[in-house]
Amino acid sequence: MSICFPKLVEAAILTSLLAYSPMELRIRNITKTYANGVKALSNVNLTIPAGMYGLLGPNGAGKSTLMRTLATLQEPDEGTITLGNLDVLNQKAEVRQTLGYLPQEFGVYPKVSAEELLDYFAVLKGITRRALRREVVESLLRQTNLWEVRRQRLGGYSGGMRQRFGVAVALLGNPKLLIVDEPTAGLDPAERVRFLNLLSELGESSVVILSTHIVADVSELCTHMAIINQGKILLEADPLRAVASLQGKIWRKLIDKHALASQSAEHKIISAKLLSGRTLVHAYSPENPGGGFEPVEPDLEDVYFSTMTGHYAPAQQQPEREEANV
Repeated sequence: MSICFPKLVEAAILTSLLAYSPMELRIRNITKTYANGVKALSNVNLTIPAGMYGLLGPNGAGKSTLMRTLATLQEPDEGTITLGNLDVLNQKAEVRQTLGYLPQEFGVYPKVSAEELLDYFAVLKGITRRALRREVVESLLRQTNLWEVRRQRLGGYSGGMRQRFGVAVALLGNPKLLIVDEPTAGLDPAERVRFLNLLSELGESSVVILSTHIVADVSELCTHMAIINQGKILLEADPLRAVASLQGKIWRKLIDKHALASQSAEHKIISAKLLSGRTLVHAYSPENPGGGFEPVEPDLEDVYFSTMTGHYAPAQQQPEREEANV
């Protein structure tokens, strides 16, 4: 049996770096412009501690570009990223040893069982001892509630089951940074609950980034969050504090559909949705706007829409640019 001592030393150094440095992801001045001229990210600055962190924004906001950059799959034009003492952009091999990534879309071999494919990925991750690999595969399949269907072909899995299998793959090697990109899109309500329950168990000792356009996902899971749009961070906040800061500033009114334009001209309407054939609007105002509006308890959707419409810009909003060496 041969032992590769350089790799063992490298792994020991990596473990030491992660163990004795704060488990924090620091993103500084990240900018990315694609060849077609689209500026996907513009001076993004975030500090992400251990735990569940929500990155919230509409489709096309730049979330996936940032996730791929954090996952070492593409280079930014400028900026720095550190995970503890690791330089994410210049120490990609070391970062990948402690990274788990569940992209928005991923393929599986439909004729292969979950147990077989996870075992194969474990080998690629460097778990070469058969006994240890068997133990790891069983543990992850049980953790993701797939053990009873481990011999079923992946082609027969539901969308939620495939997502949970993706989490099992991402968890190989006990990652300290776990990135999940739009994980609940397309899941039915029951599968979504199972998946969110699984994610909630993972943020105790690792940095877990949940990128999504679904406000409820962040509201139910995350202790820290950011809102991104058009490649810029509009808000970085504690969700509960952000909601509390809107107390007494959100108002609602049920109107006829044709009255939406006039109401929008008179008030700071942040959202509108159909309710029993009429339109329920929420407005932002520090004072009673009158006109039949009534106060309503704010929630994270109100924080999101107030931020997206430019009516809510608290002190937590980050500056245009931060010095990379701060």
